[in-house]
Amino acid sequence: MSYSTFAMGEHDASFPNDRQYCKNHMWAMPSPTQTSLWRFGLTAYAVRLLQDVYFLDWEFDVPHSVADRQMIGSIESKKAESDLFAPIAGQMVTINDEVLAEPSLINAATYDDGWMFEIQPDEEPRLLEIEGYLHHLERAWKVAQSTIKGQANI
Repeated sequence: MSYSTFAMGEHDASFPNDRQYCKNHMWAMPSPTQTSLWRFGLTAYAVRLLQDVYFLDWEFDVPHSVADRQMIGSIESKKAESDLFAPIAGQMVTINDEVLAEPSLINAATYDDGWMFEIQPDEEPRLLEIEGYLHHLERAWKVAQSTIKGQANI
């Protein structure tokens, strides 16, 4: 499998080229178990910013209908506590119970066992190819650096 990388200061974040990406820093790919479903997880960029994920909680049980950008849960890590938002509209049909029981899988196996949920989309999802996501990261990284340095007045 080939990867693309993005420099985050002293660290690189790697992204498999066989996936698509969302602006909310999730990766997406058709589910290996059912092709009408899309599987989602956090990108290496998000994991690097969060550092050491240790808690994950969902707002509802599956199956559950979700709107694009609807709050679906929350995640806590060493660096931050954040809400999670649906990357697309559809029916959330699967939550990865292994990640719910052991959220550190997100850190250890971001692109494999660390996936979070699967959604059956209402329509063909509008996702970014790797080039589009890397372009989005260039802008997002400038904002992240300012925020990290306490200079949120951009």
